[in-house]
Amino acid sequence: MPTPPPTGPLVTRGTIAAGLRELGVRTGDTLLAHTSLSSLGWVCGGPVAVVQGLLDALGPSGTLVVPTQTGDLSDPALWTSPPVPEEWWDTVRAATPPYDPLITPSRGVGVVPETVRTWPGALRSAHPQTSFAALGARAAEVVADHATDCRLGERSPLAVLERLGARVLLLGAGYEACTAFHLAEYRTDSPLVEVGRPGVVGWERVTEVSITSDRFGELGHDFERDRPVLRGTLGAAPARLFPLPDAVAYAERWLPLHRPRD
Repeated sequence: MPTPPPTGPLVTRGTIAAGLRELGVRTGDTLLAHTSLSSLGWVCGGPVAVVQGLLDALGPSGTLVVPTQTGDLSDPALWTSPPVPEEWWDTVRAATPPYDPLITPSRGVGVVPETVRTWPGALRSAHPQTSFAALGARAAEVVADHATDCRLGERSPLAVLERLGARVLLLGAGYEACTAFHLAEYRTDSPLVEVGRPGVVGWERVTEVSITSDRFGELGHDFERDRPVLRGTLGAAPARLFPLPDAVAYAERWLPLHRPRD
């Protein structure tokens, strides 16, 4: 059987940049982007074209930020996708290389963030499990002071992005992927949890705020109902654009009412 031709729409660097401008992305914006490459259609140039289109829309004075999380740098006892045998746990804890922002690949966030991470000039924050990578004028400011015991709270790039008035782009991604909502978890009654991970001097444990994206889809639905969200389509993908500070403030009010965790 011959291989069927790809299905469209055909998406290029140029159509990505034009579509982002039509959506409302402005030159000089600081943009936290959550993306799904497969949702766009047939992308000529793949993730490289997506990053180029994003940078074209932002211009040289703009800044692109993406999550470059590394959830595999965690306790193997908690792994479920897939789990590993219990008799491996001690070896995995001892042998897993510690986080290195220059070489540790991102995992579970898609190919576009990984492309940004390896882009010339990209900078990456220091948290070994929930890092962000940034390109552009304010990249150093965004990633500079990510505390290694603060995944997504006041000493993370999310708080910096809030202060800078950044905007969030969901490109083919749903509100479940919206990391900005996690900043609100740090400002509401959320339990603490002990987190295990490989460190430079062996296995280490730190106390962190417990984070979960449970019900973020509902939170996003209500946020979009009540607050201004720019919506459109880029290729075949739904696109949403909104101010990050607005999303955090809304989540601070919504979470205690609809998803209390105390």
